[in-house]
Amino acid sequence: MVNDNGLYHVQKRKRAHDKKLEPYPHPHKFKGFIDHLVYVVGILGPMFGAAQVYKIWSTQNAAGVSLLMFGSHIVFNLVWLIYGIIHKEKPIVLMYSLWFIINILITVGTILYN
Repeated sequence: MVNDNGLYHVQKRKRAHDKKLEPYPHPHKFKGFIDHLVYVVGILGPMFGAAQVYKIWSTQNAAGVSLLMFGSHIVFNLVWLIYGIIHKEKPIVLMYSLWFIINILITVGTILYN
């Protein structure tokens, strides 16, 4: 079976070597739905974080924004991003790449405008 994004091929290879893994996309409708939903959530979550970026950079005011929280998020996002890259998990790489960028922008804005 051919898939334009190659995800099916990668998942099929993983399952060929590890018999404990479930098929992808999963034949059970709910699990198959979740397999696809994770991509939507991976994009929508950081989009909501972009509102904070816009507020900080457009008003040039970061009052009430915690530098410690968003700075620590950068470190945690980086760990998850490395994990996703090592394990070739596209949803994790996608989501944490976007969160990493959002948290960098929030942290830099907080440093500049707080």
